[in-house]
Amino acid sequence: MTLCSECRGESMFELKGKTAVITGASRGIGKAIALKFAELGANIAVIHFMDGENAEAAVKELEAKGVQVRAYECNVADFAASEQVTEEILKDFGEVHILVNNAGIVRDGLILSMKEADFDAVISVNLKGAFNMTKHLYQHFMRKRRGRIINISSIVGLNGNAGQANYASAKAGMIGLTKSVAKELGSRNVTANAIAPGFIKTDMTDGMPEKAREAALAAIPMKRAGQVEDIANVAAFLASDAAAYVTGEVIRVDGGMAI
Repeated sequence: MTLCSECRGESMFELKGKTAVITGASRGIGKAIALKFAELGANIAVIHFMDGENAEAAVKELEAKGVQVRAYECNVADFAASEQVTEEILKDFGEVHILVNNAGIVRDGLILSMKEADFDAVISVNLKGAFNMTKHLYQHFMRKRRGRIINISSIVGLNGNAGQANYASAKAGMIGLTKSVAKELGSRNVTANAIAPGFIKTDMTDGMPEKAREAALAAIPMKRAGQVEDIANVAAFLASDAAAYVTGEVIRVDGGMAI
């Protein structure tokens, strides 16, 4: 008789021996996902851009979990640079099992006053960056006939938000990208899903004006901000064997904000 994994004391969420590439992993949500994956046994490729001090600190925290960790500086919006970094990661780790497209920036403003450069920058990093990383690992996932792609979108990609036309457009685009990749790679046992965080306590939200923060909290049925660990827990599920038949989905983690 074969015992189930739970009966053997093994967790379906275990990621031991797998390698995860996480963009924007030097802080915030990306770092929380990296820490969660490392706790579950995954080796981590930390991708950051011009954030060396935080990346170095993140590497030390991750290494303390007993896994292999390396940091790579790369502007994921740069097609050639992102191709080079994926080649380096594959050389260093041998294989990639999980890709988390988390890197993102904000350049908020009403359309009336928004500069073209601010619109382009957000689209380039948040959306094109996700495309670039997916593109450069696409054939690898196809050859291995397995993989998990997790895109960190946002509820503003579902609902829109005044003053964030660029950010909302990029995050909505990530949802379309997710669903398209899920259809393209599903037959190769590769899943693609998106997480849509709501109001999560990060450096970004801490910098909001007090009135805006209060208004955001008032719109949440649970009446509190989410924690980065809330996103990391869902990412761990999507990266695990427990989510082997989940693909093309958008999972809101927002305390009911977008109900």
